[in-house]
Amino acid sequence: MSGLAYVFPGQGSQSVGMLVAKSSEVAATYEEASEALGYDMGELISSGPEEVLNQTEYTQPALLTVSVALFRYAMNNNAEFPDVVLGHSLGEYAALVAAGAIRFEDAVKLVRRRGQYMQGAVPLGKGGMAAVLGLSDDMMREICESVTRESKTGLVEAANFNAPEQVVVAGDNETLQVLMERCRESGAKRSILLNVSAPFHCSLMKPAALKMEARLREIEIIASLTVVIFSASSSGISVSNSSSRAITNSTVSSESAPRSSTKEASGVTSSSLTPSCSHTNFVTRSTIVLMAGITPSAVKKRYFNEMADTDSSFL
Repeated sequence: MSGLAYVFPGQGSQSVGMLVAKSSEVAATYEEASEALGYDMGELISSGPEEVLNQTEYTQPALLTVSVALFRYAMNNNAEFPDVVLGHSLGEYAALVAAGAIRFEDAVKLVRRRGQYMQGAVPLGKGGMAAVLGLSDDMMREICESVTRESKTGLVEAANFNAPEQVVVAGDNETLQVLMERCRESGAKRSILLNVSAPFHCSLMKPAALKMEARLREIEIIASLTVVIFSASSSGISVSNSSSRAITNSTVSSESAPRSSTKEASGVTSSSLTPSCSHTNFVTRSTIVLMAGITPSAVKKRYFNEMADTDSSFL
């Protein structure tokens, strides 16, 4: 089955000046975010400073704002409405806004809290993530388990199974450095530290997941205008007022989805994208990836090959 999907990115994609507010849609979205959060979102996105933008409590609202601004611009300029929306981790909130399932004002407040909770789970500078290319999933799991056992006090886990022989790991910084060296010794082609401020999508994020569950139950869930692929279950559904539990589970689940659980909706391979959950087989590279009438294998071949060579925006 073919169809049009909008896929929204997560952390690691941000950069100072990533979207200048030259259109009315972008300017209005920046203003709406600024009013909701109490600081100038447009100034943060356009001028930084970079060290602030890269702190997750600011990164998450900024990327959500840019994603929603681009979506609104597309919709107001004759772009086709998607058959399905999905997002990589943080990008799932943009997908829910695009589908009309949650209001942007609610979402931007939620992701600020999400960032605060995630950073609070591990102090700034104490944890991180790295992408490893060239080793199998099983080998990466074995290395993670071995390094964690040897550390005794530290932890590193496989967080994102992006593509064959492309795995992102998360943990405390000291153990992460040991793992990267072990991977190089084991034949990894590359190991790259990612531009994030905490070790997302591993068990260190469970305290943040519990706090987010309570926040998610407080917002209104609206009937969606299109199918949303949920991260924890990797299934696509039309969101309704009765779907709040599904959204909560999707966003705060601490269960890891095996690669074999990946399903297809509208010709797009979906992902497991939760704060404390491993990711499986995602398809995202730029802020919005438009995929019309192409198969999951074609998507993976095209975008995974590009990411493997040029991109570390895996979160």
